[in-house]
Parts: sequence; structure tokens; C-alpha cells
Amino acid sequence: MEQYKKIKLKPKKESSLKRFHPWLFSGAIASIDDNVMEGDVVEVFANDDTFLGVGHYQIGSIAVRILSFTEREIDMEFFTEKLQEAYQLRCDLDLVREDNNTYRLVHGEGDSLPGLIVDVYGKLAVVQAHSVGMHMSRLTIAVALQRVLGESLQHIYYKSEKTLPFKAPINPEDDFLLGGVNYDKVALENNLKFEIDWEKGQKSGFFVDQRENRSLLEKYAHGRSVLNMFCYTGGFSVYALRGGARSVMDVDSSSKAVMLAGENVKRNFGDDPRYNSTTEDGFKFLKEIPDNAIYDLIVLDPPAFAKHRGAVRNALQGYKKLNLAAFEKVAKGGIVFTFSCSQVISREQFRLAVFSAASISGRNVRILHQLSQSSDHPINIYHPEGEYLKGLVLHVS
Repeated sequence: MEQYKKIKLKPKKESSLKRFHPWLFSGAIASIDDNVMEGDVVEVFANDDTFLGVGHYQIGSIAVRILSFTEREIDMEFFTEKLQEAYQLRCDLDLVREDNNTYRLVHGEGDSLPGLIVDVYGKLAVVQAHSVGMHMSRLTIAVALQRVLGESLQHIYYKSEKTLPFKAPINPEDDFLLGGVNYDKVALENNLKFEIDWEKGQKSGFFVDQRENRSLLEKYAHGRSVLNMFCYTGGFSVYALRGGARSVMDVDSSSKAVMLAGENVKRNFGDDPRYNSTTEDGFKFLKEIPDNAIYDLIVLDPPAFAKHRGAVRNALQGYKKLNLAAFEKVAKGGIVFTFSCSQVISREQFRLAVFSAASISGRNVRILHQLSQSSDHPINIYHPEGEYLKGLVLHVS
């Protein structure tokens, strides 16, 4: 077995790793072997020399992301094994089907591969590294993906320029690791067609984490007038139209997103007279909705209002303001789907912000569903930080 550099912890600092939490924080470290470089695989030991885990070393608050709590090599066989386990779970979840070829194959800590995201869109996989160690392993990961997915995988796009630590001297470039010629940008989700902009779009090109919530909205959409705020590529709107919505309005501040949403609607329903869209700031649009423009289903799925803990207070005010505007405009007996994708906002904090908005509005608001990310974004029970998407379905009378 390969000999990895070693990290030794201060006394009584091993408890979190013994509880299988996959992050080792820098403040717990007593000593590090010489010449350890960011991205190296290291072994972690307690102060009494008990082995605790092996993982990727990085500079910063999170010093090691643990890949295995047992002694083993982090090599091709390791990645192949982990990717095979992840793929089997998606098969067990019935996500790999002829009418659904869009799913998250690897969700970081949730699949015991911290620092790695892999989304599959038909015959293409988008790989994102969130740690230098995963960046250094990208070619090995690409080969392991081909081993696991076989002929169904023809393209691998590496998209990590904006996800890796910006201080790391690695100069990553987004590019194809496999294929890249004659690829199809249209993928299927529950037999609906979506164009995926993995090169310039947000995240890996599509919000796969909302699949199950989109399916739920489809059931509520029949006969309703739907307003989809922060629509991005129109995922909720396409499901609403299939669910029999009376009308759908898409709103986003990005003209490119609105254009792509319209193309996705046309791709599935042609020139459907029920559909309209506008490029507008979400808060401004809600404020200026005329009294005779009645929406009885409103979707609030904004971008992350808080990306670090210092922004939490302002973010909670933003969620309160946004939900208040929706409560003031939604029709009597209407439905509001409201979300927060900010990891640093807890489920309780988000719910309190929505409660405050409801209280100020004076409306009678009831919770029908409490939502989370789709099942292909599993949460490691030892790593609760993996739960980032919070949502509520509310009945407003």
C-alpha cells in the first residue's frame, strides 16, 4: 500500500472523526509531515497514533476532507467502487430510465466523495471539483466514470473554474475530458425535454435538485394561473403546463434565462398560448402586479441570498420581504411554493422568516408540505451540512 503523508491531531480532537464526520478542521491539527501539498492524499491519526481516516489535504478552515475511515489506497479502484455504489443507488431510485436521463450521480459527502459533484445529462456527465484533491484526480475520475457508465457515457465536461478554492495555484480550465463533438444539449427529465447549458449556465447547467418538487407542483397546477419567479430555465413552468395550468408567467432578471425558459416551453408544447414571460427584477415585478392580475400559484425559488454566515441576517430579511410580497398578491385559496437554497440558512430560520411574512400579511397560511432536495442529492447522516435546499408548500386564504 502506498505510504501517504501523515497528520496528527491535538489531544481530544478526534471525536468528530470518530462520529464519521468527513471534515477535519485546521484547528484540531498538532503536526503535519513535511512537504505536504494542497490536494495531496494524507492519513489522519489521533494524538495516541490511532488511525482515523484518509483524505484530501487542503489549505483553509477545512484541512482534510475524509474519503475513507478505513486504511486503503485512494486510486482508480477506489473511485470506480464509489462511483459504482452511487450509480446503483440512482438505479434503485428508478432515475435511470428511457424517459429520464437527467440525474445527479455524485453528491459530494452524500456519496462519500467529498469535494466532487457529477451530474448526468443523457450521454454527457458534468464533473465539478470543489477541492484541489478532486481536481488533481479528475483524469482518474473520468476513466472510472467510463468504467461504470460504459457506452451510455460519450462526453465528460469538466466545469470547476468557479468552484475550486480561488487561492490555489492550479489555473483550472473548463473543458471536455472526453468527447466534445456532436453532443446533444437536450436531456429528458420525467419525459420532459430541457436544453442544458452546462458551459455557461448556473451550477452544472440545470437545477436537478428540484425534480421531485417540480413533480409535486405539476399536481397542484391544474386550472391555476401560475407565476414562476426567478424562473431560470423554466423547469417549474414546463411541469405546470403539463399539469394543466390555465396560464404560466415566467419572470427572471436574466434575459438569457427567460429566452432559454421559453425555448424549453416551445420544445415541449410548441407555441402554447397559455405561456408568457418577462425580464424583470423579481421584487419589482411582485410589487407592481396590478390588482386584476390574479395568480393562484406562485413559485419563489430565488438564488442563494446567503453564501456565508456573515450574510445570514440580510438574507433572512430578503426571504421575509419576498414571501410577504407573494402573500399580498396570491389569490384567496392560492398556493405558494417557496424555497431557500442557502446552505447557511437553517430550516428553522427559513421557516421563521416565512412565518414573519405571513404574520405581517394578515393572511391565513397553512403548511401543506415541507420540501428538500431530490433523492439523488442524498444527505450523509453524519454530515447534516449536506442539507441545503429547504422548501414549503403553503395554502393561503
